[in-house]
Amino acid sequence: MRTVFLLIISNSFMTYAWYGHLKNPNLKLWQAIILSWGVAFFEYCFMVPANRIGYKTFSAYQLKIIQEVITLTIFALFAYFYLGEKLRWNYGVSFIFILLAVFFMFRK
Repeated sequence: MRTVFLLIISNSFMTYAWYGHLKNPNLKLWQAIILSWGVAFFEYCFMVPANRIGYKTFSAYQLKIIQEVITLTIFALFAYFYLGEKLRWNYGVSFIFILLAVFFMFRK
């Protein structure tokens, strides 16, 4: 559970680092890059421990699938609430297929 918690924090930082600047198009490109790299530093401070802790329990493949599901969930919330984008039906279907990937990844 610690791994998932750390991945949620990590992906929150990374989502903002990658997409947060889109809300402020007046930033110069170099400013957006510096801001994103500054935020991404904190992402790594949580991602590295999450993977090191998680690798004691999960395979690398399982860690990656967990991380992708968390990333997409956080991104969907970020895009909807922060960027103001609508969630379309085909995005929902895509997320369902990703959840099916999680299901099959953890089958023995």
